[in-house]
Amino acid sequence: MLPLLDSKQAPLGPGDDAGALAVAGSEVVVSVDTLVENQDFRLYWDSGFEHKAFDIGWKSIAQNVSDINAMGGVPTGAVISLSLPEHTSIEWVKEFSKGISAAVEGLGAGRLAVIGGDLGKATEISVTTTVIGECEHGKVLRSGAKAGDRVAIAGRVGSAGAGLAVLDGSTQWQTWNRSVRRIVDSQCKPTPPLESGPRAAHAGASAMMDISDGLIKDASRLAKASGVNLNLNGDSFKDFAARLEPAAVLLNADPMQWVLEGGEDFGLLAVFPKGAAIPEEFTVIGEASAQTGRRALVKIDGQIVNGSRGFDHFSAALNR
Repeated sequence: MLPLLDSKQAPLGPGDDAGALAVAGSEVVVSVDTLVENQDFRLYWDSGFEHKAFDIGWKSIAQNVSDINAMGGVPTGAVISLSLPEHTSIEWVKEFSKGISAAVEGLGAGRLAVIGGDLGKATEISVTTTVIGECEHGKVLRSGAKAGDRVAIAGRVGSAGAGLAVLDGSTQWQTWNRSVRRIVDSQCKPTPPLESGPRAAHAGASAMMDISDGLIKDASRLAKASGVNLNLNGDSFKDFAARLEPAAVLLNADPMQWVLEGGEDFGLLAVFPKGAAIPEEFTVIGEASAQTGRRALVKIDGQIVNGSRGFDHFSAALNR
């Protein structure tokens, strides 16, 4: 059993994208995530595509700094635990490390320093990364949305889900055109909008979280935490779906399903009070209203949607 901490030591525990600890009179946010071979990635996909060590290193940083971003914070430190089969080459580890460095620079996480970690033996590759950060404008929780607030998103939505479908499909990677390869890159090297979290916090966002398990599932979590309904406008998703047409054509699929259910783009779902100056990179997709029944709901064009739609960590491996 985990030791219990008093509220002064841990002002925010599990339930949001990151916990919070009071350290030397100031507050930091902390988050941890794990990538596991054959659960979160494959070294070789059904499409024949090789998942590079560089990309695994990149994603191990991206998914964790996203959680700090979702709290309105700036990532400042990371520790990484890497477990590997004994046959793993030194070159693989070097490329993994290069991916970490490239992500820190490429994502704009200039204040992030890798301050430690661990290396161990395992039967499969596993990467656990813990990131800490600071919230200059105060942390933004999932639970602050109020009726009348506007709902908005920043960053990519659906691209990583589409990329996963292509990777796991039967179409061989050599046949992919440039547009499809860019969509696949969204799964392998996601790009959370790191400046947008602090900007949203500064603008007065009342609630926020990152979109890691799918827009509908994560919107349902925010609605439940805040005790409101979220009423979304279906037309606001059309541009996101249009960007996924190359993958949709290749797989004969509906791109809107990826927009609504695909996770791991690590975009931001934020709620802003009426009158707040919403940062320009956010797209307004709806409005919060008072919860009228026993549970908070997410609706699209007035129709209730199933809040469980999205990624389930305990379903079949890689079944997003």
